[in-house]
Amino acid sequence: MQTHILGYPRIGSNRELKKACEQYWTGKIEANDLLEVGKTITQNNWKLQQEAGIDLIPCNDFSFYDQVLDMTLTVGAIPERYQEIAFKKSELDLYFAMARGFQKDGLDITAMEMTKWFDTNYHYIVPEFQKNQEFKLFSNKIIKEFISAKQAGINAKPVIIGLLTYLLLGKEKEEGFDKLDLAQNLLPVYIQILKELENHGAEYIQFDEPFLALDLTEKAREVYQFIYAEIRKQFPKLKFIVATYFEGLKDNFSLATYLPIDVLHIDLVRCPEQLDQVLNTIPETLSLSLGIVDGRNIWKNDFQKSLNSIKTAVEKIGSERIFIAPSCSLLHSPFDLDSEKNEDILSPEIKQWLAFAKQKVTEIVNLKKLSSENPDYTALQALAENKKAIENRKISTLIHNQDVKNRVDVMTEDDAKRNSPFNIRKEIQHDVLKLPLFPTTTIGSFPQTKEVRNWRAKFKKGELNAEQYDTLLKKETERTIRWQEEIQIDVLVHGEFERNDMVEYFGEQLAGFAFTQNGWVQSYGSRCVKPPVIFGDVHRPNPMTVYWSEYAQSLTQKWVKGMLTGPVTILQWSFVRDDQPRSTTCKQIALAIRDEVNDLEKAGIRIIQIDEPAIREGLPLRKSDWQNYLKWAVEAFRISASGVEDATQIHTHMCYSEFNDIIQNIADMDADVITIECSRSQMELLNAFADFKYPNEIGPGVYDIHSPRVPSKEEMVELLKKAQAVIPVQQLWVNPDCGLKTRHWDETEKALIAMVAASREASEAFLKEEKLKY
Repeated sequence: MQTHILGYPRIGSNRELKKACEQYWTGKIEANDLLEVGKTITQNNWKLQQEAGIDLIPCNDFSFYDQVLDMTLTVGAIPERYQEIAFKKSELDLYFAMARGFQKDGLDITAMEMTKWFDTNYHYIVPEFQKNQEFKLFSNKIIKEFISAKQAGINAKPVIIGLLTYLLLGKEKEEGFDKLDLAQNLLPVYIQILKELENHGAEYIQFDEPFLALDLTEKAREVYQFIYAEIRKQFPKLKFIVATYFEGLKDNFSLATYLPIDVLHIDLVRCPEQLDQVLNTIPETLSLSLGIVDGRNIWKNDFQKSLNSIKTAVEKIGSERIFIAPSCSLLHSPFDLDSEKNEDILSPEIKQWLAFAKQKVTEIVNLKKLSSENPDYTALQALAENKKAIENRKISTLIHNQDVKNRVDVMTEDDAKRNSPFNIRKEIQHDVLKLPLFPTTTIGSFPQTKEVRNWRAKFKKGELNAEQYDTLLKKETERTIRWQEEIQIDVLVHGEFERNDMVEYFGEQLAGFAFTQNGWVQSYGSRCVKPPVIFGDVHRPNPMTVYWSEYAQSLTQKWVKGMLTGPVTILQWSFVRDDQPRSTTCKQIALAIRDEVNDLEKAGIRIIQIDEPAIREGLPLRKSDWQNYLKWAVEAFRISASGVEDATQIHTHMCYSEFNDIIQNIADMDADVITIECSRSQMELLNAFADFKYPNEIGPGVYDIHSPRVPSKEEMVELLKKAQAVIPVQQLWVNPDCGLKTRHWDETEKALIAMVAASREASEAFLKEEKLKY
């Protein structure tokens, strides 16, 4: 029996990678300094796993920004607009330009699109494909990392995104071809990579193929068989692990088990029932990797439950054909529970229920030891401690609140309905709000400067008292309100300077949530989030945002939006309890947000935004499971929004999602206004709303806030023209793609001034055209 890890967190134990990347982008350190940070993190990760006793340690799981972008650079799939950078700049600068855009040295180039990695909150850079695309080995990162691991004495297993998964993650940038047709062109590059790895002594290669757990076309199935047959023909001695995760194999079971590979990895956390099916028909030549430790959540593994599954597998196919692993890469787990030392933040009772990436590595090793005929004393001691923690969690009085359960039980369908349909609400809201054509707004947050973050840190340390902190935040809020008035934004926001994170902030004020000091996970690039832990029944003890919304509205005659995070997003972006259905937890959160919405309305806030960027992300990976999820997810949003009067305008925001296949469900949410990310796709995402004839109002983002690049007014006007071509003008709002928290003030000011000017120009052009008609 062997152990292996599919991938390890790459941000570093103290987010060293985030800090180094941001220093490099601002010119504070050189490329060699950044590369050295990456090398140190990688070698520390290898050493940690080696010392824990992991048999096969991954390499090439480290990335400076994103593993899909790494593969794009590796195979030379570099869009034409970056050719000048590729010629003039270093490989590292080309890499970051593709991720973040480039605007200096006389060049102005947009970033590549970014979207969610399956149903996680991790974002990847979307490959761009052209008809008859050619590929070539451009970057040697995979080979270099393997050589580095070998030199460090590590039995390394290169991790490579499978050829089919890589193609399926990408996007055809012109019509008239199928990206799967590029497999023949791409295969020689994969062969070249494998030859290099074999020549340098690689034994195992891990191909990540999560698409084997998704719905596949017959063509995709055929290409899978062809590609792996060709790879096996070329490399009869290499041992290939194909890793599937995030779902069960289901109808792809025969395809996956009969690929000419050596080890098949299955996710037994997401789909435990697939174990019996695989064991009953697995070929004798195939070994099985049991993804039995949850790579995406922070709860301690139930050793006894896992040992039962391992025992079943061993009895069926023998221990020599069993690998023990996490369900997926540990990229989605925080780094180390041992760093949680402040008991005022994370109580010892809750901490004993948790395991972060480092602890999950130890769990995997202990499960191997406990599966042997004669487990050693330390393994047996670990089993006893594990049983105690699992039982303690089951009986803990911290978890259950009968009042919350009763409130959920007595809800009716009317609790999820507004008083009147949208067409009636729209007229009432227009009379009350009196907004112009192409009304401008932002998504909510404004830049959190170093000063703002320092205030928060000092307040937490007790170096500022509550009154001092409050005064500083009020000054920053007033300054932001005045600036928005000055540039004539129509609907203002207060800036959210009191907030740390859009989910953490609310979790801190809701019962049933716990927090960590250092539970960071990567969301995209250098962006890390610290998800709350939902451990018990959720309710709202006190108002959460009314104070700041009311204060901001008192400063201006313009409307100020109340800003909330929606129930599905709070659920998706937290580590969620696994002892009750997610739908039940989501409904509890929805009722808490409903109470907040109602209190905002009572305080005079007439526009309230309930952000739901994670609705699409939460979709099950199999379409057959979609409707059940969408039913309770849409219902949760409607519960949160439906307690207000018709005159109160409800906004929602979604970003980095494809909407075509769930557009009816988005309409069913019945938000008065939806704002979406659109600029990276050049308004392509609007087509789904246009084809559907989406009836409510919509704000397509006109500039990309995840890039430091500042677009011109003319560029935004062109985007608005594209929007007008498919959406009636009376339905359109003008806004950025997302919140501005991570941006700097100088670029924010330039971009928003241009945005307001673009809105006014679009409005004047439309009114002039209408006047000419008559």
